[in-house]
Amino acid sequence: MNSSSSISSTGSSNSSDIDRVDYEADYLDYEIIWEDLVIGEQVGQGCCGTVYHALWNGSDVAAKVFSKQEYSDEMINTFRQEVSMMKKLRHPNIILFMGAVMSQQRLCIVTEFLPRGSLFRLLQKNTGKLDPRRRVNMAIDIARGMNYLHSSIPTVVHRDLKSPNLLVDKNWTVKVADFGLSRLKLETFLTTKTGKGTPQWMAPEVLRSEPSNEKSDVFSYGVVLWELVTQKVPWGTLNSMQVIGAVGFMDHRLEIPSDTDPEWASMITSCWDSDPRCRPSFQELLERLQGLQKKYAVQAQTQRKAAGKGAGRVSVEES
Repeated sequence: MNSSSSISSTGSSNSSDIDRVDYEADYLDYEIIWEDLVIGEQVGQGCCGTVYHALWNGSDVAAKVFSKQEYSDEMINTFRQEVSMMKKLRHPNIILFMGAVMSQQRLCIVTEFLPRGSLFRLLQKNTGKLDPRRRVNMAIDIARGMNYLHSSIPTVVHRDLKSPNLLVDKNWTVKVADFGLSRLKLETFLTTKTGKGTPQWMAPEVLRSEPSNEKSDVFSYGVVLWELVTQKVPWGTLNSMQVIGAVGFMDHRLEIPSDTDPEWASMITSCWDSDPRCRPSFQELLERLQGLQKKYAVQAQTQRKAAGKGAGRVSVEES
């Protein structure tokens, strides 16, 4: 990842040759041969590729295959740099990167496979209301993963944080996925022909194509908190252009149900501040969420005790 900066800072061709050798050796460490993958069913569709459940040397993996187009040398280089960054990221709430296919014919990212799929699908499929403790645990998982990205040096801004990019493992742990490749999305969602852009989660400054930073991720996280409470699709009745107008130019926000825990509602509202500087950091959000986690644990304990006493009374009356 540093090779390009070192090449440009040193004029000597000798030094750049050494850098290139290091760089080539670096990406060979995690290069996967396309033929070693057995591609199975499609499990997701993103704006720049399709995700499949696959087998790699007998192990379950997810393979994100980038849309077939002429891969320029520049694009492959960008891809390698992004992959080089991804392989350095290690956190329990960040999807585990396993390798990549990098050739003129194929660009493909291989990661661990999470059997429960995306948080978006889980929330839509789950007809019952989500237990408050599970909800807060999921919110903490996401905030931990995002806090790790934002605390990395250099800071990693996700730029596409949304429930379809949050994946859930068999133990209900949530992991942040599909980050770091934002520079490969050559078209903006405004110009994309496929209409796969997702302005429903984007911060107003991003919708207005203004400069943005990690605080735009915080806005998107507020939308995910709203989804955890409502289990609804954000701006489900509007098309992309209407969302861009409402959020980006008219400063509208999703409606928070009146029966939402006031602390949870206040967190969502603070994430949605029109001034990015006023939005909390993920470290601050984590502290608030851990307070909520304790509160819900105490409530559950109280309910269990009350239920136990109730059962005791019934048996005394029956005898």
